[in-house]
Amino acid sequence: MTEPFVQEFEARAGTATADGPEWLEPIRQAAMERFARSGFPTARDEEWRFTPIGPIVQGSWRAASGTSGELGREQLDSFIFGHPDWTTLVFVNGVFHDALSSVGPLPGGVRVASLAEALRSDGASIECHLARHAPVDGSPFTALNTALMREGGVVLVGAGVDLDMPVHLLQVSTAEAAGTVAHPRNLIVVERGARASVIESYVTLAPGRSYWTNPVTEVAVAAGAWLEHTRIQRESEAAFHVGLTQVDQARDSHYRSFSFAMGGALARHNLHVRLNDENIESLMYGLYLTRGEQVVDNHTAIYHDRPNCRSWEVYKGILDGRSRAVFNGKVFVQPEAQKTDAKQTNRNLLLSDGARVDTKPQLEIFADDVKCTHGATVGRLDDLARFYARSRGLSTSAAERLLTYAFAAEVAGEVALVPVREELDRLVFERLGSR
Repeated sequence: MTEPFVQEFEARAGTATADGPEWLEPIRQAAMERFARSGFPTARDEEWRFTPIGPIVQGSWRAASGTSGELGREQLDSFIFGHPDWTTLVFVNGVFHDALSSVGPLPGGVRVASLAEALRSDGASIECHLARHAPVDGSPFTALNTALMREGGVVLVGAGVDLDMPVHLLQVSTAEAAGTVAHPRNLIVVERGARASVIESYVTLAPGRSYWTNPVTEVAVAAGAWLEHTRIQRESEAAFHVGLTQVDQARDSHYRSFSFAMGGALARHNLHVRLNDENIESLMYGLYLTRGEQVVDNHTAIYHDRPNCRSWEVYKGILDGRSRAVFNGKVFVQPEAQKTDAKQTNRNLLLSDGARVDTKPQLEIFADDVKCTHGATVGRLDDLARFYARSRGLSTSAAERLLTYAFAAEVAGEVALVPVREELDRLVFERLGSR
């Protein structure tokens, strides 16, 4: 089923001037050749055997055109966080919309722009990072994104800059997205000693529409830099979402990730973090809520390549109906990575008899002086805790809702940005109240 995408790529051949600088075209060409050779993964591929991508492979997808009908900013109010000075770039059905976006006051040394604009105006500023971190041989979906990428968000934070106002990259799908596929490509670069917070959202204004989002986000955190990265996936529950976040960290850097997923008929997120030097810290938190027939799949990989680094990973899931969750978390510790401190936990709460979890935390350790732990749990609400809540006068449903919320709040509370944390609290409460 690769042929339609190859034909789309060939139809765009020779448009390097319109779509970006000349140096990008060989990268796109190599990515499409890779995708054409490999095709989509199958159930025989170990990394994909629990991910039912059949509807994506068998679907007929048109390229997203950006058509949005009559869309006003007030329709996006429920998806936009925080202070009016926060910078928000809005992309509708795969295309940047300047009229819906807002760029707040930015300090010197900071650039926030759409990918298309960055490539047109100053492609050299991103040449050393764009398509340099996410390997196309890692996944056919990454290769396809690299070949067909045209739009996305670019956040460049110069050395020593403290970007005190977060940047929000908001991808919106409307009713016009039905039957289409978009390939958003985001690039976040935080230079030496800089600090930034970036929110990446995927939302819908058409809850019943089926479409496919295939995003890739590349993140480079330089020496001594600090980044908080929040990823929120609230797609239509009839849509498909397969995304990759690839992170490269340099010495003394700090990366803090929070991944929230509650949308999609099938939603998979690959988060790969590489610790390239000494004294690096990576904190990865995740929360996913499923219901009905939804499938949410989180694949994470942390590569400890150098000594004296720390990683902490906690992912939690709440499953209802006949939904299914997949968690596959890997920690690789190379022989040179002595004094590694790595902890990985996956906990899942089942609210129905039909819900199911496939969880597989993994450690591959080739060093002998390390502290590494991992674990996974799958279970139901504790009967004793439920009884205690009922003894305080709560109804059965209220007690269960309170205990379930407390389970989620333990990890949701790790979001440092207060407006974002409050919105996630509201979403969790709303979902639990709709049972």
